Amino acid sequence: MGQKIHPYGFRVGVSKPWRSNWFADRGQYADLALEDHKIREFLEERLFNAGLKEIMIKRSVNELDIILKVSRPGLVIGRGGSGIQQLEQDLRDFTKSKIKMTVEEIKTPELEAKLVAEYISRQIKRRMPYRRTIKSAIRSGMDKGAKGIKIRVSGVLSGGNTIARSEVYSEGSIPTQTLRANIDYAQHHCKLLFGTIGIKVWIYKGEEDIS
Repeated sequence: MGQKIHPYGFRVGVSKPWRSNWFADRGQYADLALEDHKIREFLEERLFNAGLKEIMIKRSVNELDIILKVSRPGLVIGRGGSGIQQLEQDLRDFTKSKIKMTVEEIKTPELEAKLVAEYISRQIKRRMPYRRTIKSAIRSGMDKGAKGIKIRVSGVLSGGNTIARSEVYSEGSIPTQTLRANIDYAQHHCKLLFGTIGIKVWIYKGEEDIS
């Protein structure tokens, strides 16, 4: 069997940054790691409709800096910044640190694997044909400048009375073993009444200079 590794974790420290940046001694590390996990879970659920792509967390001695990368920043910021204030207030249940939150807009959601996977999931839940949806997502990504896209869907794709299977659709090149390749990867679970469909998306955006 082939040996698999997460495309992002494979490149951390080479061409990808850490998603959590902080240092703690042995006595605090577990508590802070769990705190990060709870914050991410809360924000993923709260900001699902805002097109949340990534959460970056940075810590200093008593300050927590959270950077949100979203495709619809208006839904996060709210009228006059009320949305951000409410989020910061709700996050005080998870941490004692002073919270600073920054929102960054994603200009091309068609090139973000997580957002593409969530788009396919929404379309499948609306009973749209999955093949047409996947091909449309691939075409949109390639038109926006992607070098290659691969999408794998697994599960009972044609309804509850069918046998589970996997199908792969791709266009362009996906050099998964090349460290300098900028590959965005995401997986998403589409939960339906008759079962769960797994969606995996790889998007190759070109090579980066890692020298």
